[in-house]
Amino acid sequence: MLITLALILVMAVMLYGFGSRSRQRQQKRSCEKNLQNIYLALDIYAKENAGALPETAGATTSEAPLSQLVPRYTVASEAFICPGSRDTALPNGEPFAERRISYAYFMGQRPGAAGALLMSDRQVSPLPKQAGEPVFSSDGNPPGNNHHKYGGTFLFADGRTETSGPQAAFAIAWPTNVTFLNPKP
Repeated sequence: MLITLALILVMAVMLYGFGSRSRQRQQKRSCEKNLQNIYLALDIYAKENAGALPETAGATTSEAPLSQLVPRYTVASEAFICPGSRDTALPNGEPFAERRISYAYFMGQRPGAAGALLMSDRQVSPLPKQAGEPVFSSDGNPPGNNHHKYGGTFLFADGRTETSGPQAAFAIAWPTNVTFLNPKP
């Protein structure tokens, strides 16, 4: 009976544990909601800034420009932490430039640009990718492992979101005036 109970426990952890496919699918849905909430803040920011989105000269990570959204355009700092990641929660309503968030940002992008990426889960590298190349972790190890080994989520400049497996379903490139910024490692 003890062995049976141990087997049931092991199976439950495999099915519903942190790295399980079903749990990560739920987390991706929550991640999409986070990115849509951030998009609303970005949209308000752009309307007040002649169509420009947050930029920080010399930024090397996504925290610096995106921190400009808090607290004026949103106080919901939890939206900047992917529920599938193990990143530490942020205090609400406080800028987080010195902390760590979960999302990458395409700084310099314009809202509404058809097919253009605006944000995504943390990616494996800051380089452009061809369709089929790794964009998120395929083994659950950093970098790019917000959703373990089950891919990630993209936010496009028109406000729509899309989930993906670990390999890019489409080419990921950006114009020369756009800088890709992963969050702090």
